[in-house]
Amino acid sequence: MIARRAILTSLGGIALTAGAWGTGDYRATMAAAEARISRRSSIIETQAGTLEYAVAGRGPPLMMIHGTGGGFDQGLTFAHGLLEAGFQIVVPSRFGYLRSAFPEDASPAHQADVLVELLDHLGLDRIAVAGGSAGALTAAEFALRHPDRCSHLVLIVPAMNLTGRDPVEFTALQSMVVEGVLNSDVWFWAFATLAPDMLLRTLLATDPALLARVSPKERRRADLIREGLMPISRKTDGLRADGVWAGTPTSTAFERITAPTLILSCEDDLFGTADTARLLADRIAGARLTVYPDGGHIWLGHDADLTREVHDFIRGAPRP
Repeated sequence: MIARRAILTSLGGIALTAGAWGTGDYRATMAAAEARISRRSSIIETQAGTLEYAVAGRGPPLMMIHGTGGGFDQGLTFAHGLLEAGFQIVVPSRFGYLRSAFPEDASPAHQADVLVELLDHLGLDRIAVAGGSAGALTAAEFALRHPDRCSHLVLIVPAMNLTGRDPVEFTALQSMVVEGVLNSDVWFWAFATLAPDMLLRTLLATDPALLARVSPKERRRADLIREGLMPISRKTDGLRADGVWAGTPTSTAFERITAPTLILSCEDDLFGTADTARLLADRIAGARLTVYPDGGHIWLGHDADLTREVHDFIRGAPRP
C-alpha cells in the first residue's frame, strides 16, 4: 500500500538532508511519540499473548479497530468524533503493534477471536465494531465469526483484496529500501519531516492538495494521523502482516455476515477502496454504502460527515 517509486526517488535527498537536522529534533519527536502512547493504555494476557487496549468515554460501546501503521492511539484518533458524540470507545492495538503480541498466526480471523477475550475482560456482551483501512478485515471477521457479540459493523476505507490482484508489488530492490525506512525510526523521521506531503500521498493515500481546502481542524487531524505513525519501529511486525493480508486474496465469507453493515469510502482514495467498498456492498446483504467524492484514505474534510453517519446508523436514526 505504498507508492514505491515516489519513496525511492526521494530517499537519496532525504539521506543527504537528514544530517543537517539536529539530533535534538529527532529526540523531541520520539519523546512526544512516547508521551502520546504511554500511560493511556492497559494490557491483558490472552491465548495469543499480550493484548494492548484503551477505553475512553461513556455511552453505547463501540470498538474501533485501527489501520496500518496505527495502534490504539490511531484508533482513538479515528473515533474522536464518535467519542464526542457520546460513545464509549474501545480501541485495541492489533497483533504486532505497540505492546500487543505478534503470534505465529497473526491472521485477521485469529485477531477477531482474541478480541472476544477483550470484550469478556471488559464485561461487554455485544458491541458495535468499526474497522478502518487494514483493520476493516479484522472487523469483518469479527462480525462473521462472532455474530452474537457484534451489534453493528462499520467498514471505513476498507483495504483488502477482493479481486485477486495485489495493487502493490515490490521488486527486490524496492522491498529492501522500503523495509529500511519502516524498520528505522531515524529514517522514517527523516522521511516524515522532510517530505510530509509525500508521506500523506504514499503512506496515507491522500492528495496533499486537499489540505488547502479543508478546515484547520481537519488539517490538524491529518497531522495527528501522520504523527501517530511514530515510533515506526514498534509497528513493523504489524505493518508486514498488514501488507500480506491486505494484498492476499481474501477468503472471508462476506455474504454470511448478518450484522447491520455500513461501508464508507472516498472516491479519490489512492488505495482504491471506493471500488472495494462497492464490491463489499454487493456481497453483504442489506449493507449501506456511502462514497464521498473526495477525502482520500483518511476521509479528509469528511470526518464530521462520517461521524454523523456512523452515529445515526448505530443509534437507529433514519437516513435523510
